[in-house]
Amino acid sequence: MTKADVINSITQKTGLDKSEVSSTVESFLSVVKESMAEGNDIFIRGFGSFINKKKAKKTARNISKNTAIIIDEHYAPKFKPSPEFVDKIKSSVKVKAAKKVA
Repeated sequence: MTKADVINSITQKTGLDKSEVSSTVESFLSVVKESMAEGNDIFIRGFGSFINKKKAKKTARNISKNTAIIIDEHYAPKFKPSPEFVDKIKSSVKVKAAKKVA
């Protein structure tokens, strides 16, 4: 599902204008990105958490050149779904059916 699909789905469910929904979705995503870039975590009850996860300094290998590369300590975005979200996916018949076909 793409962002456009999400916007169309919200438009159909709410009856709001597509441009209003698009603006709202874009604003939400912008706030999430900006807030996380400032070092803040975002917690949405019943959905999940967007967290800045600290990654330790490590040594990696460039196999093609056979050299070692040092990757400094850094932060990476992570999403952790809420227990309600996980339970909904686990109990979904459509997800189970799609996984059996693949």
